[in-house]
Amino acid sequence: MLIAVCCVAVATPFCFTGIAVGLPAISRSLGGTPIQLNWAINSFLLTFGSTLMAAGALADNYGRKRLLLWGLAIFGFFSICLAFSANILWFDILRALQGLGAAAAFAGGFASLAQEFDGSARLRAFSIVGTSIGIGLAFGPIAAGWLIAHFGWPAIFVFVLVLAVLALLFAAIFMRESRDPEAAGLDWKGAISFTLALSAFTFGIIQGPESGWSHPLVAGLLGGSGLLFGIFVLIERASKRPMLDLSLFLFPRFVGAQLLAIAPSFAFVALLVLLPVRFVGIEGMDELAAGQLMVALSAPFLILPIVAGLLTRWFAPATICGAGLAISAAGLYWLSQHPAGTDPVALIGPLLTVGVGISLPWGLMDGLAVSVVPKERAGMATGIFSTSRVAGEGVALAIVTACLSALINTNLRTAVNSKANAVAQLLITGNLKGASALVPQVDQTTLLLGYNNGFTAALWLLSGITLVTALTVFLFLGQSHQTVEAIEQEAEITAAHEPPTDERTS
Repeated sequence: MLIAVCCVAVATPFCFTGIAVGLPAISRSLGGTPIQLNWAINSFLLTFGSTLMAAGALADNYGRKRLLLWGLAIFGFFSICLAFSANILWFDILRALQGLGAAAAFAGGFASLAQEFDGSARLRAFSIVGTSIGIGLAFGPIAAGWLIAHFGWPAIFVFVLVLAVLALLFAAIFMRESRDPEAAGLDWKGAISFTLALSAFTFGIIQGPESGWSHPLVAGLLGGSGLLFGIFVLIERASKRPMLDLSLFLFPRFVGAQLLAIAPSFAFVALLVLLPVRFVGIEGMDELAAGQLMVALSAPFLILPIVAGLLTRWFAPATICGAGLAISAAGLYWLSQHPAGTDPVALIGPLLTVGVGISLPWGLMDGLAVSVVPKERAGMATGIFSTSRVAGEGVALAIVTACLSALINTNLRTAVNSKANAVAQLLITGNLKGASALVPQVDQTTLLLGYNNGFTAALWLLSGITLVTALTVFLFLGQSHQTVEAIEQEAEITAAHEPPTDERTS
């Protein structure tokens, strides 16, 4: 069963880090505007991240094995459909549907894992799966580069199908069915409001650079997302069996674990998408060479998550996690000193530093997250943590891409005037030739200078965010440990002093 869940844990992050390497090849094959190419990555992250919490609740209510098997079937089916996509529009739609299957498989597998293992074995199992997620993220670019170089971009989805089939076979044969005996049905109001809120927010961030932040559509999406998040909180507070137990956020260690889940999105995952596009589309490397260079970022994941577990004998997890994120922040700043066109050998040092820093907390975060959540609410527990991690990846990628577009736009505005936004959109998708064709009067050196200045500023921003997160995680996770029993007791005390549900609602 652990093998089945590990296959899911490798396949799902590979679905967007692999696509990042293949994006220029997909663009040449299927065409598409910059915004459509952005959706090639973000549509999967959007549906995957926004439905994970609902999928966790479904797993508790209707059976974890059942949800895993159905999720794998959907995930595998749409993966092979993607290999035969005829145009970019259908590609984006299929990616969104693939994300729905991935969410069901991910939530069902993780909830089953929490029921199968107890105590220290449970923590080790989740650490193994967390390492598998890191492998899917970190080694996705090199695996995708090799597949594209030898078989073309559709081979990415054939590889995903193979992993889905393996997981399906192992789960069907070895997994036992389980569900929460106290489950009272899915919190449909909470599920719908949360999914719509996260979708609207991510859509607005992605659309902003192309349409403009004052555009009615963008303003409506962002404003609507804030309203929907507020409605979601009210629904969960009024629910006797909420999809998201908001009382958990009263505990600093739990909040620290969620911040730890989000931190790699800015310090690491954004690079897994932005750097391959830069290497292939801007610097002209082939996909295999770009993937090989990304190994410097990925290699620490083979060893350091395990080393981090051993280090807990002498150092507190908060110290290891905070130090790791601080090292990543230093690596991001170092990387900012190397613009496009730098000798690839010079990039190995900063990439390795980022990889070393982020792989230290990676092996600990899953165990830290589940250690403060009741076993009976395994679906909710994995849903919250996985949603923080995956939704954080989607939102962070959308935010970083929007910031990079704005920074490039600002740097090129003097040179290309009114076409700066269109040129910036082409550059962030790696289409340097298209950008040059759009403004033939501007030499390519000027475009590269604008891109480099924007990319450098974006790395400074990521470094600052990571450093602040490192300090916050260190302080929050360093709080005295709250056991699950203590959390439940305090939650019961809080509930006893609250007005009845109908009074809180009114």
